Amino acid sequence: MNIDLKKAIEKANVQNAGFIKTNEKPNSGLTSEQKVILNRKGNVFFNQGDIEQARRIFMATGYSDGLTRVADTYFEENRELDALKLYILAHNKRKTEPLMEKLSKLVSLMLE
Repeated sequence: MNIDLKKAIEKANVQNAGFIKTNEKPNSGLTSEQKVILNRKGNVFFNQGDIEQARRIFMATGYSDGLTRVADTYFEENRELDALKLYILAHNKRKTEPLMEKLSKLVSLMLE
C-alpha cells in the first residue's frame, strides 16, 4: 500500500491548535518500515533543534519516546499545556499525573 508520507505528516500536524484539538492516533496507513524511517528523520530534526518538525513526525508515527522528548522541551520552556498534551499522547502517566494535579489545583483555586 503506497501512501504519500508528506500528506500523512501534514494530516497529523496540529500546529498551535490549542489543548482540545489533537490527532490522538498515529497514521495507521504507515508501514513499520515507513515509521522507522520517519522516526529517524524526526530524531535528526530534534537533535538539530527543529522541535516543531520533529513533533509533526512523531505525532504522525505515534512514537512515544519522541513525543515525550518534545514534551520535555516544551515543559522546560514553560509550555506546560503543550507538554501535557504530548505526554498524554505518548501515554506517559509518570509525567502526565503531576501536571494534571497541578492543573486541577489551579482550576480549584480559580473556582474559589
